[in-house]
Amino acid sequence: MLIRKLNECEEFFAGDQTILCELLHPDKQPINLRYSLAHAILPVGATSLPHSLTTSEVYYILSGTGEMSIDNELQMIEPGDAVYIPPNAVQFLRNTGTEAIVFICIVDPAWRKEDETVFSETIS
Repeated sequence: MLIRKLNECEEFFAGDQTILCELLHPDKQPINLRYSLAHAILPVGATSLPHSLTTSEVYYILSGTGEMSIDNELQMIEPGDAVYIPPNAVQFLRNTGTEAIVFICIVDPAWRKEDETVFSETIS
């Protein structure tokens, strides 16, 4: 049995500058999964760097509010929203609320550095 506890997971800054904790990844644990699962945080007032993945991604918003941009389409997000991000879409998240945006991120197939392109500037 594998149980990963969030409070024991090491946080780091992802390429898009969100605070990330990889909970499940088939390259890092002896598990048979196609996808990876991470817990992410975007602080108040922050905007993640625009980036794209060659894989699909889903964000599930746990807390906080903001704007999600996918291929120049902008929509408001709030707790309980599930956001599908298709492969190769340019995306970023902007925190416009008064608390951190906390979300679960699922990448399928599992995230790999070579599948991600991070653009160097934020988009206003």
